[in-house]
Amino acid sequence: MQKSPTPRPNAALDNRQLDLPLFAEPAPVGAPDAASPFLEPPPSPSPGKPGKAPLAPDGTRLRTVALGARTLHYQLKRSSRKSIGFAIDGSGLSITAPRWVTLADIETAIAEKQRWIFAKLAEWQTRTEQRALPRVNWGDGAQLPFLGKPVTVKLGAASLAFDEETRVLVLPLPPHADAQQIKDRVTGWLQAEAKRIFGERLDVYAAKLGVAFRSYALSSAATRWGSCSSEGRIRLNWRLIHFPLSVVDYVVAHELAHLREMNHSPRFWETVESIFPEFREARKALKQHPPEMVPGM
Repeated sequence: MQKSPTPRPNAALDNRQLDLPLFAEPAPVGAPDAASPFLEPPPSPSPGKPGKAPLAPDGTRLRTVALGARTLHYQLKRSSRKSIGFAIDGSGLSITAPRWVTLADIETAIAEKQRWIFAKLAEWQTRTEQRALPRVNWGDGAQLPFLGKPVTVKLGAASLAFDEETRVLVLPLPPHADAQQIKDRVTGWLQAEAKRIFGERLDVYAAKLGVAFRSYALSSAATRWGSCSSEGRIRLNWRLIHFPLSVVDYVVAHELAHLREMNHSPRFWETVESIFPEFREARKALKQHPPEMVPGM
C-alpha cells in the first residue's frame, strides 16, 4: 500500500511580523488592531557564514540552513499553532512551527520564503545604519526639522519667538547655554506647536468623516505614531511635528478612521482614502523614517 505524502503546512505569516510598517498593512476583515504599532529596530544581523551557528538571546544554539551560496541561521520554537510562522527582529530570523512538522518541511518553507527573509534582514541592516546618523548638536545654530523643513535655533533673544519666513527659532538663553537647557526649550516649543496643529487637523478630518472623538492627547510613545481606542480617545506622537503636514494629516486620518473601523481591513483603508486620498505616499514616508531617526528622541 502506497503511503500518501505527509501534507506540508502553509508557511503563514503573522500580520504583525510580515512587514515593518509604522502602521499595519491591510489585514483580513475583522482583524483586531485598535492601535498602529511599529517595531523598535535594534541592530540587524547579516545572514550567517558557514560554520558553528551562534547562540540565540536565550542561550540556545541557532539552527543553520544552506540557501544556495548563502547560509542562514534561525531560531526554532515549537508550539501548538497550526502553521509555520516567520518573524524577523533584532535577533534575526525566528520560526515558530507546530510540534508535528518535520525539519525538512520547515526548511522547505524557509526556501520558499527566502526572498522575503533576506529582504527583511537587509531592511533591518539599513535601519541600523540609519540610526548611526549624527544627532542634533544642541547649541547656537542647531538645526532640526519642523513640519518637514529645517528650523535654525538662535540663542540670546529676550523672549522665545519663531519667524516663519526665515524659519529661525530664537530662545531666551545665553549663547553658551547648556545643551540640555536648549533641548528642553526647543522640545517644549515643538510640543506646544504639535498640540495646537494636531488639534486643528483632527477637527478638519473629523468633520470630513462625520465622526466625533472623545478626547485627544499628545504621546511620547516609543512604539507608536498614534492610537485610537474604541472609546474614541486619540493619542498622537508629538514627534510627528518634524514631518510635513501631509504626514501629520495621514496619521490623523488613520486614527479617526478607526472610529468607523477598529481594524485594518480593506474597508478601513477605503475609509482613510475617502478623507485622505494621498495616504499611500504619506505612509511610505513614515516607513522610511523610523522614530529613532527623528530629532529629540
